[in-house]
Amino acid sequence: MPSLLHLDSSILGENSVSRALSAAVVARLKNLDPTIDVVYRDLAAYPIPHLSGSYVAVVRGGLEAGHDAALQADLELGGNVLEEFLAAETIVLGVAQYNFSVPSQLKAWIDRIAVPGKTFRYTEKGPESLVASKRVIIALARGGFYGPGSPAENFEHTLSYLKSVFAFIGIANPEVIVADGINVSSEQRDASLQEAKAQIAGLRAA
Repeated sequence: MPSLLHLDSSILGENSVSRALSAAVVARLKNLDPTIDVVYRDLAAYPIPHLSGSYVAVVRGGLEAGHDAALQADLELGGNVLEEFLAAETIVLGVAQYNFSVPSQLKAWIDRIAVPGKTFRYTEKGPESLVASKRVIIALARGGFYGPGSPAENFEHTLSYLKSVFAFIGIANPEVIVADGINVSSEQRDASLQEAKAQIAGLRAA
């Protein structure tokens, strides 16, 4: 059975454009293949803790966890997050751009999947990706215009960052659905949503 990991990161709940887009992506893929098994994680409603020194010492340094109950729970959560990612054939990300970059909740998730020895490793010839081929679809909402040629292009650190992270672990060509300018005006918001939904309607099965 095909597996899909659906993640949302916007803090705006029902008012979120990125959540609406990511849900539409998942609905489209489910329509194309009703057998897809979806695992959903709301990173804003149930945030993953940011990395701690103790966590890194165990996961990356090989130290013992000891009897710290909070650390044990954090290690279990981190392991579950990593396994969800590794098990998924398709990952759908609902991404809001905050202050030119990804929400901190999404960054916390990325820190749990970018693990040496699991999704990449360092070698004498440089870093090596360890993730097998996966389909990644990014549903991105931005308040202004940050695309190529726009005046604010140099302030865009969301999509460029996500592409770099995924390429580093072995996923070179994520599919991207973008709704830009959603805070410019209600007319622009509607136009951007319609354009994004048209792109979603054209998505193909894996």
